Amino acid sequence: MTAPIIEIQGLNAGYKDSPVLRDISLTVSAGEFTGILGPNGSGKTTLIRALSGVLPLTSGLVRIAGHDIRELSPKARAKHCATVAQKNPGLSGVRALSLVLMGRYPHVSFLGGYSDQDHRRAQEAMAETSSLHLQDRGSDTLSGGELQRVITAKALAQDTRLLLLDEAASNLDVARTLDLYELLRIRNASGLTILTVAHDLNLAALYCHRLVFLKNGSVAADGPTDEIFTSQTLSEIYETPLAVAAHPITGAPQAYLVPRA
Repeated sequence: MTAPIIEIQGLNAGYKDSPVLRDISLTVSAGEFTGILGPNGSGKTTLIRALSGVLPLTSGLVRIAGHDIRELSPKARAKHCATVAQKNPGLSGVRALSLVLMGRYPHVSFLGGYSDQDHRRAQEAMAETSSLHLQDRGSDTLSGGELQRVITAKALAQDTRLLLLDEAASNLDVARTLDLYELLRIRNASGLTILTVAHDLNLAALYCHRLVFLKNGSVAADGPTDEIFTSQTLSEIYETPLAVAAHPITGAPQAYLVPRA
């Protein structure tokens, strides 16, 4: 059996006096490509923030690659897990290549600078995300989609076993969205474990092996995509009629809105 790379036991987390996640327990095995879905406000972003160590846990346990995240320093945590966040404040004016090089931070020794290998990995990651031509641009001159590709390159340059993404395709057009998910598919086939938040049900069903649906801060459904992506499950979770049919080319299940009248 493949060893778990994420172990979550009884996780509770939230903001000040507003609890969001309630008693979440999940295990993600190494090599999985898992989608996190659910209605607005269900706790998807909060889960990613808790797993990445940005948001302190109210209670419960989270282990990444066997390590309790509360016992890992930010640098040690960054060696195991890279994150593409939904919001990336504080990046104004940073050159795109310099931003991607920040992903090499966990591999730089104390008082050491970025090596030739670090620069090479950063540029390789930018090439993978079709952003290498942006390397000399300031981040504040980039469009939302361009910046998202640079941020994704930063995470890939980090060279971790686990990648967390929170709506990484939110600022991308249709072609770039497909490019991103094809890249994730290739990286996953090479051994990268991926946990991604998605609002696009059909995109998640096309690429993710497993889907975890959150609702009201709890796990509402969890299982292999082909088994769990059903009209009944989707309609109950999103509280609106949804039909499901096979994709005409891939055969993957796809959801369709049903008019209410």
